[in-house]
Amino acid sequence: MRFAFIDTWKKIWPIEFLCRVLRVTSRGFRAWKIRPISRSQRDDMVLLAHIREQHRLSLQSYGRPRMTEELRDLGLVVGHRRVGRFDA
Repeated sequence: MRFAFIDTWKKIWPIEFLCRVLRVTSRGFRAWKIRPISRSQRDDMVLLAHIREQHRLSLQSYGRPRMTEELRDLGLVVGHRRVGRFDA
């Protein structure tokens, strides 16, 4: 979360300054930039795409329980809490 904040604001403030304020190292930030995306993040991106599509198809009327059931019907293994983390 801190590194994403630094990445967002690096055009306005120097990276070293942002790292010092957030108490992280600039070396850690550079490592974060080149690190490949994790499997859980990839899975979350796929799930979010499915949620957005189902939300669109339902005319933005499905809540968390109904959305969970729809995703399960599509063959995805999800729970209410995981679906609730995402905004459609």
